[in-house]
Amino acid sequence: MSSPLSFQTVARCKATDARVGLLSTPHGRVYTPAFLPVATRASVRGLTPEEATEVGASILLANTYHLYLQPGVDTVRAMGGLHAFMGWSGPMLTDSGGFQAFSMGSLKSVSEEGIRFRSHIDGSEHLFTPESAIGYQERLGADIILCLDECVAYGEEEARVREATERTHRWALRCREAQRSGKQALFGVLQGGVYRNLREESARFFTAQEVDGYAIGGLAVGEPKAEMYEVTRHVCAMLPEGRPRHLLGVGSPEDLVECVARGVDLFDCALPTRIARNGALLTGRGRIDITRARFQKAEGPVEEGCDCYACRNFSSAYLHHLFKAGELLGLRLATIHNLRFVLHLMEEMRHAILRDSFPAFKERFLARYRPTDERLRGEQKEKWLRRRGILGVGEGPGV
Repeated sequence: MSSPLSFQTVARCKATDARVGLLSTPHGRVYTPAFLPVATRASVRGLTPEEATEVGASILLANTYHLYLQPGVDTVRAMGGLHAFMGWSGPMLTDSGGFQAFSMGSLKSVSEEGIRFRSHIDGSEHLFTPESAIGYQERLGADIILCLDECVAYGEEEARVREATERTHRWALRCREAQRSGKQALFGVLQGGVYRNLREESARFFTAQEVDGYAIGGLAVGEPKAEMYEVTRHVCAMLPEGRPRHLLGVGSPEDLVECVARGVDLFDCALPTRIARNGALLTGRGRIDITRARFQKAEGPVEEGCDCYACRNFSSAYLHHLFKAGELLGLRLATIHNLRFVLHLMEEMRHAILRDSFPAFKERFLARYRPTDERLRGEQKEKWLRRRGILGVGEGPGV
């Protein structure tokens, strides 16, 4: 089956593994490195497709699990597929539902057959198999679809990670066999946690398969950032040059810069839109909380020089007021700003690679940008995992 996707490297950084690529799909081209805003339920929350384009999005990610439950895969298909249903004409990728199953914790069980789970909407029981995950994604009609995988939390013993990795490989073979349409490119999902030997086995397995690209899964699940960066570097070094590499679920600005330097082409994450709804706005110096009292009379924009609609038209004081008053416009403007910040960052990195000045850009950005405290980030991640029943008593990142 010939691939509907092509990828070519346009430029490389001489001092790092960063590269600019051109990804061509049936719905258009994407220059990489690129960030995919998350349209989980066929919507970038709070934005129209036109606004998503205006902030710089060229490709979106939607989630099979959520669309399967509501409004239903057959409904989307009857409406002409995802592109027609949501009014988006550009490329799209769908996640298989593997990570959503991971995040359900006690609401799911995994067997060789697939992932059995209870709906977070009404408690009804459902089963995702490799075959059904591919069938659902084909009916949704995205340009890029993912193999079903099993993701495990950081801190699991090597034997448990090996079990999930090997099952992911067996499921991938079933996914490939189940693929019927020649209209979607299929990405394999590499697992292995932070165990280098398992990552090497997963990379060898998928490079031997007829997949169109590689998604790196099982990171950003509680491990220290330095470990995530090293695993990313290690995995990318084992993957062929001529196919795209997608790091799943990573979207913090400092992580984007560090992982582009290690050879990643594509990223997705709900972080920019999720924190926007809580009043956290991204700037060149780090996150700010627009609800703080110091912004009550701040006349300037959130970020001087930012070309987003919010910064071009409104003061920080106005956004502060909108959040304090509970106005929906505040959430929309914050979302527009955060997505534009991230997508502009990707543009800057592409330009820096093309000019062969990426190392200097990386150094300047990281010297100025202040990330969220890693200890606090780890605690928040652990709480998130515990709430979903993914970690037991005494388990957790770093334990």
